[in-house]
Amino acid sequence: MEHKDLVIIGGGSAGMAAAVAAYDAGIKDILILERTEFLGGILNQCIHNGFGLHEFKEELTGPEFLTRFVDQVKERGIAYELEANVLSLSKDKVVTYLSAKGKTEIQAKAVIMAAGCYERNSGAIGIPGTRPAGVITAGQAQLYLNEFGYMVGKKVFILGSGDIGLIMARRMTLEGAKVLGVAELMPYSNGLNRNIQQCLKDFDIPLYLSHTVTKIIGKEHLEAIEISQVDEKMRPIPGTEQRFDVDTLLLSIGLIPNNSILDQAGAIPSSTRGSKVNQNMETSIPGVFSCGNVLHVHDLVDYVVEEGRQAGAAAAAYLQGKEGKSEARIECVPGNGIGYVVPSWIDLEQAGDSIPLKFRCRKPSKNVYISISFNGKEIKKMLKLAMIPSEMEIMKLPKNLLDSNQGKLEVSLVAKGE
Repeated sequence: MEHKDLVIIGGGSAGMAAAVAAYDAGIKDILILERTEFLGGILNQCIHNGFGLHEFKEELTGPEFLTRFVDQVKERGIAYELEANVLSLSKDKVVTYLSAKGKTEIQAKAVIMAAGCYERNSGAIGIPGTRPAGVITAGQAQLYLNEFGYMVGKKVFILGSGDIGLIMARRMTLEGAKVLGVAELMPYSNGLNRNIQQCLKDFDIPLYLSHTVTKIIGKEHLEAIEISQVDEKMRPIPGTEQRFDVDTLLLSIGLIPNNSILDQAGAIPSSTRGSKVNQNMETSIPGVFSCGNVLHVHDLVDYVVEEGRQAGAAAAAYLQGKEGKSEARIECVPGNGIGYVVPSWIDLEQAGDSIPLKFRCRKPSKNVYISISFNGKEIKKMLKLAMIPSEMEIMKLPKNLLDSNQGKLEVSLVAKGE
């Protein structure tokens, strides 16, 4: 069995940022395992710009952004293995993976999970009708077009207004396809406002809110779809059906953290469908950390990088014996109007002077206060003129506001005037 100080599962932006941070903190025996043939993860197929505004203070494409981190990995001589498919992780941190050299087991002293997320597919939502060719996820279409140069269709409809779907509406249009519309189940879009403007409105692509696909038509290949309006309980309303003759339906219906390896290892799961972590990105398994989209789905890669660095620095501290443990801890929970909170708990004795809290609202809200209470007492409050579920919020909590090393911290929305 091989031995490594630190194994990082996933060579995307989170994994590379974690590796660089750990190396710079003094850990040199590092191995990155990446299942594809390139470092960079999903960024390899994201040829549109908009990356790096926070990280580099300039606008980059996905490949330009990832190249800067690949260069940092190579400059430091950090080892990585491509086309390495991780099969399992044990509680005692044995990583098992398959590659061209066969099956390999590595005994790691610490592990960082940075495996990203995957798309929900048609089977997850059970669209009525047949299952012809031409129904694919937006991310898969992006891969075919941007990396392999294959057009997946000429007359396209998109279900779901997530950012990948919006970006592909523009991309397909620029390549000569006709995008007939985007249907969104919710009464609001799930994409960033800038993508709604730049990808739909700028190209006169209609957005059908409170609509979903209720029928797939076609035997061997997609011929048409039917969409219907839905009521407040998300049920299709009879008599609202609209037919669109299309050869392609792209699905942009959500992303799910690729967390099965940590689940099987016994890490405590979170409502994000990732694992519960503390303020240092450490899971319930000592020495095993999680960061990026495998922990919770981010809207900006810049935030993924920041979280990767945090995990890398924490893993280095763990390996160097600088990270202690306390039985007392503060549980972080979502309150009114909040979907989830990361971290799931805070070990106050090991926390820095400022603790980043990351969370999302459940539905669009205006003129609300973000309220943070500790053991029932409000300790911080901030007015937000507008919040939407597609944009993650980050609020830094000063450590000195917490007067005990145990209890419950709750993040809630409170209407202005209450």
